[in-house]
Amino acid sequence: MSFIQSGIDFIVGGGFFMYVILGVFAIACAVLVERAKKLSSMDIDGPSFMNELQRYILSNDIQGAIRVCSGSNGALPRVLKSGLKRANQSPEQIQNAIDATALEVIPKLEQRLPYLSLCANLSTLFGLLGTIQGLIQSFAGLAAADPTQKAEILSSGLAVAMYTTALGLASAIVIMVFHAFLAAKAEKIVGEIDEFSVKLSDLLGTKKAD
Repeated sequence: MSFIQSGIDFIVGGGFFMYVILGVFAIACAVLVERAKKLSSMDIDGPSFMNELQRYILSNDIQGAIRVCSGSNGALPRVLKSGLKRANQSPEQIQNAIDATALEVIPKLEQRLPYLSLCANLSTLFGLLGTIQGLIQSFAGLAAADPTQKAEILSSGLAVAMYTTALGLASAIVIMVFHAFLAAKAEKIVGEIDEFSVKLSDLLGTKKAD
């Protein structure tokens, strides 16, 4: 209970901008949870999946490979499935199908991630605004204050300045760490799409040549 009360005192002591920073942090958390769930559902073990597809393709079971892709919600299977559906067409048509699907899938991987950078920057800036507000409050109060009250007014203003700075920086750090993690996951999925789509095109072209 004392910890909760300390937290409440910390928020209240920081003034208006503390609530603004908390609002920005709440929005960032909502985006983080949504993106984490989405990217986790679209991320698979690319090398293992490609090895499984390769076994079907080398045994001339294209429909079996398509069924494997249909059984996964991942981004990579969706892209490769479009190429497999055109396995009997020319290499250019296969690549066009893969590229078209990739252009549709990749933006969904990176969707809303820029909002996290914005929230981190806003947290820092609102923290600085709170700092300025606290300093203005301190110096404005000191000018007309009774000498016996000056220490209290200065302490109150500096508390506002320091609390908002601390919360703004803490919020920004947390958001940036998780943003980096999610961006790395999205980059991994995009990298696997680029790598294995090329391998699929080459594999299908080799089979047709045989």
